[in-house]
Amino acid sequence: MTFKKIHLVTIGLVASFILVACTTAQTADTCSVSLNSSLAGSIRVVEDKLFEGCEYSFENYFGQLMEIAVNNPDPDNKRQFSDFLVRISEQGIISKRQAKAKYNRYFNVKFVSWTGEYNTCSQTCPVKSRVLAEMQSELLDKELGLVRASEDATSYYRADHLLKEAQLVLEATCRACEAGNL
Repeated sequence: MTFKKIHLVTIGLVASFILVACTTAQTADTCSVSLNSSLAGSIRVVEDKLFEGCEYSFENYFGQLMEIAVNNPDPDNKRQFSDFLVRISEQGIISKRQAKAKYNRYFNVKFVSWTGEYNTCSQTCPVKSRVLAEMQSELLDKELGLVRASEDATSYYRADHLLKEAQLVLEATCRACEAGNL
């Protein structure tokens, strides 16, 4: 390849990178939101953005909505998040399974990080530490959703109690698996 051809290829690559960078910046600007302190109003703004093609920003939007709920705790926040997740799943932004998992992770005593539907000896015991760490992390999300955003300490303490029970059951089950009793 001659110097002139290499130079033309280099110029073409640089121009392509500039176009991609401009397109990405425009998309990012289109999907940026300025949310107010009203959870209901902010949910409407986020839904509009999601329906306009900003679905890849869902996690960021969800975090912002949680922050608004934490700053304005109310038992009704659980319902508002439930309704929001149902609406966006019905529109295909996220699946029904994702909506259910997201809601349960933050607003339900049930843990999504370990459902107990697996063969514990062969699938859970080998990764027991990771499963328990994920459940502990989920408990922090439950504190955020249940206590701080929804003022539902009773449900949070039930979840905390369920985590402690799950730890005991998992420990005993894995010991029995190792001993060959299961």
